[in-house]
Amino acid sequence: MSITQEDVLKALSYVEEPDLGKDLVTLNMIEDVQIDGLNVTFTVILTTPACPLKDLIRNACVRAITTMVNKDAQVTVNMTSRVTSMRQNRDILPGVKNIIAIASGKGGVGKSTVTANLAVALARTGAKVGLVDADISGPSMPTMFNVEDSRPHVYQGPDGRNLIEPIEQYGIKIMSIGFLAPAESAIVWRGPMASSALKQFITEVDWGELDYLLLDLPPGTSDIHLTLVQTVPVTGAVIVTTPQKVALADAQKGLQMFRQPQINVPVLGVVENMAWFTPAELPENKYYIFGEGGGRALAEKHQVPLLGQIPLVQSIRENGDEGIPAIMHPGTPTAELFTLLAEEVARQVSIRNAVAPRTNVVEMKS
Repeated sequence: MSITQEDVLKALSYVEEPDLGKDLVTLNMIEDVQIDGLNVTFTVILTTPACPLKDLIRNACVRAITTMVNKDAQVTVNMTSRVTSMRQNRDILPGVKNIIAIASGKGGVGKSTVTANLAVALARTGAKVGLVDADISGPSMPTMFNVEDSRPHVYQGPDGRNLIEPIEQYGIKIMSIGFLAPAESAIVWRGPMASSALKQFITEVDWGELDYLLLDLPPGTSDIHLTLVQTVPVTGAVIVTTPQKVALADAQKGLQMFRQPQINVPVLGVVENMAWFTPAELPENKYYIFGEGGGRALAEKHQVPLLGQIPLVQSIRENGDEGIPAIMHPGTPTAELFTLLAEEVARQVSIRNAVAPRTNVVEMKS
């Protein structure tokens, strides 16, 4: 009995995408079905190249064909991706699919370190990633990416406007105020000036086509945060905290800010940084220097995912100072944790895009 395309699609209609709760056919995730005798080939379009469930989906597809169509079928499943987006109004950043705010209530929790490693980890899966260093008064990305001496090129775009070309390093497009001011100079700006700088980084930089644009926000809740949500519709926010009680109290304020009715930005989840300390000479030991499980408790209280727990490791700090993010040292436990974090963030973006309404630009009334 010959195998038909209809047989294949019917079988695959019983394979569910675990996060989205619908079958692959309904979600239009199956393309390019080819049949040659008992050889069946098709492509599964994942919602992100960082999908952590690709092997599970591949195995489920093979099992469906061999169980429901022909047990002797030779099934080849090609996996590719098309990052989803809920951005419909793209007057600003037309080529950017998802804008992700990385925030913390308190300084010193390692937000910028987490952002830098998350950006590179996403790019290493094949995603196109940009990064805005929005911590105007304390830019750190030029150091973390070893581009402190770089200066962006300005050119005239096709519409006659001047555009800034972002600095590229490790596959990431980067823009920071640190590129425009000497490293040893203090940047003292009033709120409106800082907000204007952020708006320029968003609207006057040639970001091109991106799957994810990460914005490393300053600590707290400030004009910068309001400027962001008033300028572009934000896909979601990631909250970075340590397990420490003081950090958690501030992180909770940051989380609640995004959830205010007039802002209404989905919170993708919480990252617990410096979750524990493991000395190199005692790799099996965990010392909870800043407390234990605070990030998990925060996530559970507000019913958002705990995206990952990153330990306090000396090499992470050293790598950041050297300008080579820890994720770029493959095979290390730290690189594996940041890879898992990237997969989980990408997963939550895909879920958010499938089930939540699009985020609108905030209009603040005086």
